[in-house]
Amino acid sequence: MAEKFTVGSVIDGKVTGIQPYGAFVALDEETQGLVHISEVTHGFVKDINEHLKVGQEVPVKVISVDEKSGKLGLSIRATQPEPEVKEEPKKKRPQATPAQPVENAAPQGFNTLREKLEEWVEQSNRQDLIKK
Repeated sequence: MAEKFTVGSVIDGKVTGIQPYGAFVALDEETQGLVHISEVTHGFVKDINEHLKVGQEVPVKVISVDEKSGKLGLSIRATQPEPEVKEEPKKKRPQATPAQPVENAAPQGFNTLREKLEEWVEQSNRQDLIKK
């Protein structure tokens, strides 16, 4: 099989069976390989039946050859030109507003940290609250 089908070669084959995970493609009377669902076309394939039919002639590229098991990995996608990716203009992120100094900060929540800090400093200076 290695002499006949080498990795990288492109061959015309015929779809002989379709499963949810891929399609079996006959390359000649004795040899068939599997086109995994991810190798059917560029982009996401939800249902392989939307892209292939049993009996359909397809060009395939040999992407793997397992000599021990005699299995061929095939790709239809590798025989197709890659679609052009349209670059959408990048959305501008909103500019961060500069942080306000603590003195100018508007009070938020129950008590601002500044108010609590003043209260804690007062408490730490009171002699009657200091543990002996």
